[in-house]
Amino acid sequence: MNRPADEDGYELWLRYRRVTDPELLERYRKQISSIVVLEAEGASRSPTLQAALAELRTGLAGLLGRSVPVGTDPAQPGALILALAHSPQLQDFPLSRRPSAAAAADAGGGTAGGSATAATGSAAAAGGSPAAAAAGSPAAIGASSATAAASSGAAPPSSAGVAAVPQLGREGFAVLGSTSGAARTAIVGNSELGILYGAFQFLRLLQMGSEVAGLRFSSAPRLALRVLNHWDNLDRTVERGYAGFSLWDWQKLPDYLDPRYTDYARACASVGINGSVLTNVNANALVLTDAYLDKVAALAHVFRAYGIRVYLTARFSSPIELDGLSTADPRDPDVRDWWRRRVDVIYRKIPDFGGFVVKANSEGQPGPQNYGRSHAEGANLLADALAEHGGVLMWRAFVYDHEVPVDRAKQAYDEFVPLDGSFRSNVLVQVKNGPIDFMPREPHHPLFGAMPKTPLMLEVQLTQEYLGCATHLAFLAPMFKECLDTDTGAAGPGSTVARVIDGSLHGHELTGMCSVTNIGTDRNWCGHPFAAANWYAFGRLCWDPGLSAQQLAEEWLCMTFSNESSFVETAAQLMLESREAVVDYMNPLGLHHQMAVGHHYGPGPWVSEGRPDWTSVYYHRADAKGIGFDRSASGSNAVAQYFEPLRSQYGNLQSCPERLLLWFHHVSWEHRMQSGHTLWEELCHCYQRGVDSVRKFQASWATLEEWVDTARFAHVTDFLRIQEKEARWWRDACVQYFQTFSQRPLPAGYEAPEKSLEELRALRHYYVPGIHNPFVPRTAEAKGGRRTENRK
Repeated sequence: MNRPADEDGYELWLRYRRVTDPELLERYRKQISSIVVLEAEGASRSPTLQAALAELRTGLAGLLGRSVPVGTDPAQPGALILALAHSPQLQDFPLSRRPSAAAAADAGGGTAGGSATAATGSAAAAGGSPAAAAAGSPAAIGASSATAAASSGAAPPSSAGVAAVPQLGREGFAVLGSTSGAARTAIVGNSELGILYGAFQFLRLLQMGSEVAGLRFSSAPRLALRVLNHWDNLDRTVERGYAGFSLWDWQKLPDYLDPRYTDYARACASVGINGSVLTNVNANALVLTDAYLDKVAALAHVFRAYGIRVYLTARFSSPIELDGLSTADPRDPDVRDWWRRRVDVIYRKIPDFGGFVVKANSEGQPGPQNYGRSHAEGANLLADALAEHGGVLMWRAFVYDHEVPVDRAKQAYDEFVPLDGSFRSNVLVQVKNGPIDFMPREPHHPLFGAMPKTPLMLEVQLTQEYLGCATHLAFLAPMFKECLDTDTGAAGPGSTVARVIDGSLHGHELTGMCSVTNIGTDRNWCGHPFAAANWYAFGRLCWDPGLSAQQLAEEWLCMTFSNESSFVETAAQLMLESREAVVDYMNPLGLHHQMAVGHHYGPGPWVSEGRPDWTSVYYHRADAKGIGFDRSASGSNAVAQYFEPLRSQYGNLQSCPERLLLWFHHVSWEHRMQSGHTLWEELCHCYQRGVDSVRKFQASWATLEEWVDTARFAHVTDFLRIQEKEARWWRDACVQYFQTFSQRPLPAGYEAPEKSLEELRALRHYYVPGIHNPFVPRTAEAKGGRRTENRK
C-alpha cells in the first residue's frame, strides 16, 4: 500500500497537493498557462492584490506540479486574469450590471442561497469527489444578497469600481470564462478583496477536481460581519481553549511578527472571515492601553491585506481601572469623554479598527446595571464613541443572574426585548444559538425574531466546551444549520434564524455572525485533526448560510485529506453523524448542562452545590416521578417566548419534538415514546447508542487507512479511542445516577457499567486546559478549605 507522506495538519485545507488524475491535470495545465493582473497604468499593486497573486502562484504550483508564470497579455490562451470589474479590458467577459431575477429574489429573502448571475458553463466533477459537481454550481459556491453585500459601514474603504456590478457589493466576486477568442478565465471583483476571495474559490474548485472551462458564476456574502471571537487572555492562556496557548505572543509584539499570523489570515480569508476579536470576553482593561494598542496595531497590519479587521473586548469598568475615574456610569460626562478620547487613540493607531465586543453584567463582569442603567445605555455609550470612526459595537445578550427568581433560559429575552429599538444604529446584539450556553443541543434562542428593530448577530462556538473538548470528533455544521434553518415564525412562515441575522427579515443592513474559536498553538491549529472542519464550515456558512452540512464536510475532506470518492463518502458520513453521537452519550432527549464542575467535558449530573444555575440538578430536575425541566405553561412558561406555531408545538408534551422533550417538559419515567419504549428505556438506549456510534466511527475510520498518511491516521485513531472511553464514562455516570430516581432496571441490550456510581462520582480532574483549577487537599477541605472553580 502506497500511503501518502506524513503531514502534521498545519496547512489546513490550503494544502494544494498535485492533481492525481492525469487527464484532469493535463486539462488544467492547458486552461491555466499564465496569470495576468490588469491594473490601471501607473498604479501600485495593493497588498491585497499581491496576496491574491501570491496565493494563486503557490496554489497552482502545487496543484499543477509546475510554476505558472505571471504574464502581461490577457488575450493569451490559458490566461487567468485578475481584474476589477470596471476594467475596459474585460470586453470578452461580459458581466451583468444588475442582479439576476434569482439574485434579486434572494436579496429579498426569497431563497436561502444562490448566485448573482447564472452559470452557463460546465462545473461537473471529473472523477473527483461527490462534492466536486456541486462545488461548481452557483448555489453551491456562494450566495448573493444585494442588501448584505452592499451593507456594513464597518467595511474598510473600498477600491474604485464599487458600483460597477452592484450585486457583487464590495466583497463579492465573479469567475468568468471568455465568450470569444481564446479560452481564458477572469476572476473579477469590485475591489481587490473581491478578487482575493475569488482566487481562493478558484483554487478550491481545482482542489476538488471540478472542471473549470467555461465557468460563469458570481458570489457575494450574505452577512456583512463574519467574525472569530478569541477567548484569549493577555498571559496567553485561552479560556475554554483546547488546542494549546494563544496565537498572540503579546510579549514579543509588536517587534516580532510570527509567520503564523499570516497563515492564520490566509486561512480566515479563504473562507471569507473578515474580523478577529483578539481578546477574551472576560476582558482585561490593559489591552486598551497605548502599549498594548501598539501590539494590536502590528497584528492589524498583517491582517489588513487579507480583509480582516481586528476587534477588542472592552471591559466596562476600564475608566476606573486605567485612569482612576470614580465611576463608569454611562450617563456621567467624564465617563463619556474618557471613552471618546480612548477610542480616538485606538483609531489613530489602527485606522480600520473594527470595534468592541462587550460582555457586561454577566458572570461577575461589570456593566451598566451596576449604576442602575440599562444594557442599551451601556451599549450606546461605547457605540457613540465608535460611530464617528465607522466602528461597530457587539453587545452580548448572554446575561443571567442567579438572584433573579426565573428560569435562566428566560432572562436574556426578558432583559433585551423591552430595549428593542433603543440601541444605536452601529450596535449588534450578539445572541448565542440557544438560550442556555452552547449545549450539545438547544432550541434556538427566542430572541431571534423578537427584536425586529435591532440587528442581531448569531454567536456559535467552535471550541468544544460542552462537546468533549478537542479529543472528541464532533462536526458542528449540522448544529449550526439546525439553528440557522429553524423557522422562528416571527413574521410568518419562512422567518428563519438565517433571515433574521442576514437582515432580510427586518430590513437591517448591519448583519453578522461570530464564533468562539477553537484555534491555538497546536501544530494543527485546532487539536483534533478533524476540528479544523468546524473553523472551515463556520466561515463558509457566514458567507452563505444556505450551504448544506454535507457539502461542507465533503469540501473540507477533499482539500484536507483526499478527493477520492470512496474516502470522501465514508468520512463525510462519519462527520455528519458525529455531533448526534455526542448528543446521545452526553445530553440526549433535551437534557442539558449535565457536565462536571469547572472543566465541563466530563459528566456531573449529581452537581448540586453552589449557585443553582451552575448546577446540573437545576436543569434535569430528576425525581421519583420523572425527569426534565418544565418550561410549558404549567412550569416556567419559557415556551411563551417563542412565536406560534413553535409555542404550541414545544408546549405540548405530545407534539414537542423528542430531541427537545426534556428541555421543555418534566416527563414521567413511564411516558411512552415514539419508538414504543418508555422514557426510561429510551434514555438508556440513547446513551448506549452514543457509545455504539463512536465504535462505528472507529470501524469506519479503520477502512480509510490507505488514503490517509500514517501520522494523521494514527492521531485520529488514538483520539477515537479516547472518545469511546469517555462516551462510556458519560453513559455509565448518567444512567446510574438517574437510575437512583427511576428505580427501574436497565433494558435488554444495555452494557453493564464498568465502574460503580460511587467510583465515578469520586473522580477528580485538575488543570484541565482552559481553566484555572488549583488543588486543595482533602485534609484542607476538612478544615474548612475550599476547592475553587472558575466558571464560564
